[in-house]
Amino acid sequence: MIIIGEKINGTRKMVAQAIASRNEDFIKELALNQFKAGAFHLDVNAGTLPAKEPEDLVWLIEQTHKAAPEAIICLDSANPEALSAGLEKVSSYNPSKIMVNSLSGEKARVEGVLPLAAKYKTELIVLALDDKGIPPETPGRMEIIRHLVGLCRDQGLNDSDLYIDPLVMTISTNSRAGLITLDTIKAIREEFPEAHVTCGHSNISFGMPLRSVINQNFMALTLYAGLDSAITDPENRDLRAAILATEALLGQDRHNQKYNKAFRAKLIGPPA
Repeated sequence: MIIIGEKINGTRKMVAQAIASRNEDFIKELALNQFKAGAFHLDVNAGTLPAKEPEDLVWLIEQTHKAAPEAIICLDSANPEALSAGLEKVSSYNPSKIMVNSLSGEKARVEGVLPLAAKYKTELIVLALDDKGIPPETPGRMEIIRHLVGLCRDQGLNDSDLYIDPLVMTISTNSRAGLITLDTIKAIREEFPEAHVTCGHSNISFGMPLRSVINQNFMALTLYAGLDSAITDPENRDLRAAILATEALLGQDRHNQKYNKAFRAKLIGPPA
């Protein structure tokens, strides 16, 4: 399971404050703790006004790299100017390990994001939506995904560089949202076996009580359907345990080594 750490995001109040005050230690701690917890991809999102975003994103990248130089930085922005500045900075560290979040079928993103991802040969998160929004069912989402995968191939990106996101909606507004996600994951895995499948899985429980219980069970179901990546909180002990247990049950953990190692290191189970 490839974990993309979600915490360095300027839409979170404390991160926004750290960006504004240039609190290096706060950002470095976020990066290092996520990396130690197993998130070897770190999403970096400034979330500031367009005019300030290029400078803020580069600053976040600098602090993240200082704290976790081996991490793959995932540049999270729809602003081509910020994305271009961020890609230039990341490529100066390690040009072979870059991720971009994200490409959708929206015209602005196809024109602004895809050429940059192709230029730097990045890994790329691909979203199942376009200018009309998110299709309600699997066939509509797959139509968008096919179109975007074709565009990526035309630009020289390999399927193995792509992380396709079926887009998880909440069951609080649509009781079939979980089933639609699972069906879409299965369809992606069947049609594009070399691509990765990722998602922001916690969206499933938005507006529901006992969200952690829903999230853990949904994670197990999505892994069984073919998910091999998630944008999530790597420091969530219960979720980590759910991932490792599911991988062991699915025969994806040879001799249960990862599960047992995590238990011995007290990374899962009751806190020490």
